[in-house]
Amino acid sequence: MTTAAVSTTTPLSELVSLRRLSAIVTGGGKGIGAAIAVRFAEAGANVVVVDLDADAVAATVKDIQSRDGRAHGIVGDCALASTAQQAVDACVSVFGGVDILVNNAGIFPSKPFLDVDEALLTRVLDVNLKGAFLFSQAAAKQMVDGGRGGSIVQIASIDALHPTGNLTAYDASKGGLVMLTKSMAKDLAAHGIRVNAICPGGVDTPGVAAVVDDMAKGLHLSTAQLQATMGDGVPLGRMGVGDDIARAAVFFATPLSSWVTGAVLVVDGGTLLK
Repeated sequence: MTTAAVSTTTPLSELVSLRRLSAIVTGGGKGIGAAIAVRFAEAGANVVVVDLDADAVAATVKDIQSRDGRAHGIVGDCALASTAQQAVDACVSVFGGVDILVNNAGIFPSKPFLDVDEALLTRVLDVNLKGAFLFSQAAAKQMVDGGRGGSIVQIASIDALHPTGNLTAYDASKGGLVMLTKSMAKDLAAHGIRVNAICPGGVDTPGVAAVVDDMAKGLHLSTAQLQATMGDGVPLGRMGVGDDIARAAVFFATPLSSWVTGAVLVVDGGTLLK
C-alpha cells in the first residue's frame, strides 16, 4: 500500500478552499441544501444545484451568481438514476468534472408506524436512500475516471441514531444512509474518494416549518407558539439553521478532513445528550 505525503505547512486559507473544484448538491433549492450550495460557492467551488422544485433551483442559482459564484441548475427527481446521470453529465460538461457530491435531498412525512402504507414507504426509501446510492454511484464513477479522488457527503439525521417517533420510514432510510456511508467509504478509499455523513438535529427549514405547522394544528396551538418551544430541549438553546450544517459540509468537502472517511458527525446542538 502506498501513501501520499501530507503537508503540515499548507496555509489554512488553502485547507478551507474549494477553488477549481466542482460540486453537486441534491435538494439544493431550499433549506440545508441551499445553504450548502451557497457556502461551497463562497469557498470557490462550481456548484450544480439539483432539485425537483424549478423555482427553488432558479433562486439558489441566482443567489450564488449574485455573489459572483458559479452555479448551474438541474430540475429533476433525485430518486431517479436518470437525474443522477444528468447532474453528473452537466457537472462535467459545464465545469469540467465532479469532485464533490452532497446527497441532501430528503423527505420526512410524519405518520404512525401502523398507518404507513407501501406507497409512502417506497417513496421515502426511494428519495432518501436509493437516490443517494444512485447519485453516489454515478458521481463516484466519474471521480474514478477523473483520477483525482473526491468527497461524498451524506446528509443523514440524528433519527438514524435515535428515533423521534412517527417517522419510521424516514428513520429507516437515514439509518440505511449511515451504513451506506460506511460501506462506500471502505469500497472507495482505494480510489481516493472519501465518504462521510452529517447527522443534523432539528433545523429550521421550509420543510420542517410545514411539519411544525401540521403538529401545531394537532396540538391546537399556533405555529408561532410551537416554534417558540422547539429549542427548549436543546442544550445549546436553539434549533439549528441551514448554515450550521453547511459549515460541517465544508469541513468534509475541503482538505481540512483529508484523513477522514466513514465518519458520522452529529450536528444537533447537543440534542442527543438529553
